[in-house]
Amino acid sequence: MTAIAKTIRLHPSDNVAIALMDLLAGTEVEGCSAQTFQVIPRGHKIALEAIAAGENVIRYGQIIGQAKTDIKAAEHVHVQNLGMGEHTQEYGHATQNRPLPPADDVRSFMGYKRADGRAGTRNYIGILTTVNCSGSVAKFIAEAAERSGFLEQYPNIDGIVPIVHATGCGMSGEGEGYATLFRTLSGYAQNPNFGGILLLGLGCEVMQIPDLVAGRKIRADGMLQYMTIQQEGGTRKTVARGLEALKGVAEFANQARREPVPVSEITIGLQCGGSDGYSGITANPALGYASDLLVRHGGTTILSETSEIYGAEHLLTRRAETIEIGEKLIERIHWWEDYTARNGGEMDNNPSPGNKRGGLTTILEKSLGAVAKGGTAPLRGVFKFGEKIDRKGFVFMDSPGFDPCSVTGQVASGANLIVFTTGRGSVSGYKPTPCIKLSTNTEMYNKLSEDMDLNCGDIVSDGVSIEEKGRELFELIIRVASGEQTKSEELGFGGAEFVPWQIGAVM
Repeated sequence: MTAIAKTIRLHPSDNVAIALMDLLAGTEVEGCSAQTFQVIPRGHKIALEAIAAGENVIRYGQIIGQAKTDIKAAEHVHVQNLGMGEHTQEYGHATQNRPLPPADDVRSFMGYKRADGRAGTRNYIGILTTVNCSGSVAKFIAEAAERSGFLEQYPNIDGIVPIVHATGCGMSGEGEGYATLFRTLSGYAQNPNFGGILLLGLGCEVMQIPDLVAGRKIRADGMLQYMTIQQEGGTRKTVARGLEALKGVAEFANQARREPVPVSEITIGLQCGGSDGYSGITANPALGYASDLLVRHGGTTILSETSEIYGAEHLLTRRAETIEIGEKLIERIHWWEDYTARNGGEMDNNPSPGNKRGGLTTILEKSLGAVAKGGTAPLRGVFKFGEKIDRKGFVFMDSPGFDPCSVTGQVASGANLIVFTTGRGSVSGYKPTPCIKLSTNTEMYNKLSEDMDLNCGDIVSDGVSIEEKGRELFELIIRVASGEQTKSEELGFGGAEFVPWQIGAVM
């Protein structure tokens, strides 16, 4: 591919190419004997040869669906003539487990060492709520602290983050839904980007504070205070008591200082949202290259969004370190097939309208581009939503494809940094964890430059290599981990993106 190429064929066996610019009718397509006879938007697919109805359509050297009708050479391939088809895969568990060589150099970042051995990239105080009913009071405490200039005397603290949500009661006190929320709240309380936690409940909710804290030390440093509004005597008294409790938490958290920490203590949640036809060509492979670099330095990267690896899971099972790890991933896939079926959905409810406008047609196509974020490293583990990641390297955490929910699980599992690719444009942030936004195409980057941290569209527009862009991203990751603010942090995002995964009936 060159900077002036009009199309790109991603694999020699592909029978479609991708438009790298809007193509008018009558455009010659490299590798195709015919000219286009219709307008084909950039990021969309063009048939390189005639494809008969029922025949497989191939992109990335993989099946992305079957032709619903006969498709002519040089015809636009999209929702009008491409469908999902039957989904079967050869998993080949652990057959392509190829460890990456360790990095030649030793890199570090300026982070906060924590008592449990992990390191933070930020130093926030969290006001964590057990239930929606305590959410407003948590915000009142944070707002009262801000009005009073509370943090002026604690210069090493990045801020106070109220973590509020829509659940915690009206749910069963046992089962998958309860266990998932329990892991999520516990994981946030332990995230290394928090220097201390105030846990706030109403008092009568299903998710009881005594159950969360009883018989165990949630934080290794012991810096967790808790109270309930009912016990304290109402809103005003709770706010006053909360401010007093925050003083002790802040005095402890303010003792933390940035110091050199090996980059092996960086744990990145890999995310994509608002994807387009460029995602699997530019930003996702560049992130995959950076992911491999971090793994080679001993760090950890977390791929998630189970519903958006559907159709590409075989690429991960083959990279599993063991057969058992591969089988654990497929168990999650089968769980999702049942989960969507019993809730009146289906796995091919993706791509979204925005994804389709960007050129993605089936979930198989979207997933094949999405897994590129995970690079080539062996898959070392499969974890439930919010389950603590207990090993280094490339791992998978089960989650929905809904971005805020998926990131919530990754942060609960221990991510201290998020890298998020987007083609259509995404505006969000995830306190206490900084989020680096990557643009898949230059046009969107120019339009939303105040929200994007790095343009990967120049892989297409300027001929920058994936390797070069991956190294540029790796250096940005180290700078952000050391304290450089991302665009979403500068804009103040992070107050509305805590979204625990609600499983089960709301009663």
